[in-house]
Amino acid sequence: MNTTSINTTTLSAGRHSTTLSLNEGYFSKRSPLDWMFAALVVGGFLYAFARYSTFMDVYEKGILMAAIPATIAMGWFWRPLRVLMLVVTGFALLGIASYQGDLARAEQVFWLKYFLSSQSAILWMSMLFFMSTIFYWLGMFAGREGSGQSAVLESLGSKIAWVAVGMALIGTLVRWYESYLIGADVGHIPVSNLYEVFVLFCWMTAAFYLYFEEKYHTRALGAFVMLVVSAAVGFLLWYTIVREAHQIQPLVPALKSWWMKLHVPANFIGYGMFSLASMVSLAYLVKQQATETRWYKLTPLWLLGVVLCFVPIVFRKSPADVGGGNYWVGYLVVAGLIASLILLGRKRIAARLPSFEVLDDVMYKAIAVGFAFFTIATVLGALWAAEAWGGYWSWDPKETWALIVWLNYAAWLHMRLMKGLRGTVAAWWALAGVAVTSFAFLGVNMFLSGLHSYGTL
Repeated sequence: MNTTSINTTTLSAGRHSTTLSLNEGYFSKRSPLDWMFAALVVGGFLYAFARYSTFMDVYEKGILMAAIPATIAMGWFWRPLRVLMLVVTGFALLGIASYQGDLARAEQVFWLKYFLSSQSAILWMSMLFFMSTIFYWLGMFAGREGSGQSAVLESLGSKIAWVAVGMALIGTLVRWYESYLIGADVGHIPVSNLYEVFVLFCWMTAAFYLYFEEKYHTRALGAFVMLVVSAAVGFLLWYTIVREAHQIQPLVPALKSWWMKLHVPANFIGYGMFSLASMVSLAYLVKQQATETRWYKLTPLWLLGVVLCFVPIVFRKSPADVGGGNYWVGYLVVAGLIASLILLGRKRIAARLPSFEVLDDVMYKAIAVGFAFFTIATVLGALWAAEAWGGYWSWDPKETWALIVWLNYAAWLHMRLMKGLRGTVAAWWALAGVAVTSFAFLGVNMFLSGLHSYGTL
């Protein structure tokens, strides 16, 4: 009997005895390291509260205090997060302290210029996500199934993804501080425009994948999930170079609200999980088509893969607006090539992927978690709209498309839970669902004018 998880009590009566098993309580399971982590979190948040509470309203103070038990719970639930949090906090504080209140030091201090300023950290994030994707795919095809070489390459892909998530978080926290160095009226949490939320999307999607990777003890899915992260990074780099979107801008009046700190992250947990589910569904379909020899049966899968990569080009107001034409031609060529290579190597890939049951379970859990947070984000958005515009719902294009996304995944979950939806139909539905989600995320802002049109391409 495992005495670390249960306590036992034995009652004796003559020759007979009865053993009662009592489950240990949640807090009694905590190790000294768990409590040390909790103490560090409490100390850090209370220090932040003591130093910055005068700049916060009552709602922001409430968010900060509620973040204490939430952060501790996350660190206890998934222990790798504790290391990530501590490392990110340490390097972010080093970056912030290195500024000494002067934004010009970003070009004067070595580790700020090349590593810890927000733009440097985010560029490192971009490069590392590309590297992670490459190593995951090298691991997919290197050596025989289960070989040491393959495991080493996939392990490198996983570790690099962790570092990329860390650099994204460091860049986000330092960018938050940099916005206040520009001006107190400019300072804001960096989730306010298309550039900032793409960074948010990248690290959130990768972090959620890394959780599933550990839970299911498989790294083969990393090759697929990191494709959507790398596609987002590709767009982010174009947006940075062509549009100089990395520049910190003041908030528009409607975004000067504490609601933004809750609504946007919850929304992007939904977006990230839906995207993760779509890539798992792609893996499911590739595995299913492993023995298919008729190319007309494979064409729809290839076309959908290319169309999803085509999204950043289509979601613009006119051809003249897109900019960087050669960049996007190369982007599409690479996307089409990757989709072709996946189909050509489908037998090898199928052998490396986990079972259909695991793929189906990951797809379901990702959509379920994404749907829960997307629902919360929609409710929070309605409350924010009531405060900002005087009504909970106005059928603004963004609101309408958010409802369409919500109904799509609500129907998917209903069909699964009530009708037992599984397999091919579920996978195709999840894969197509990301196109609807992408339009709600990007296309509405580009094609349709409305109260939510804060981002432009």
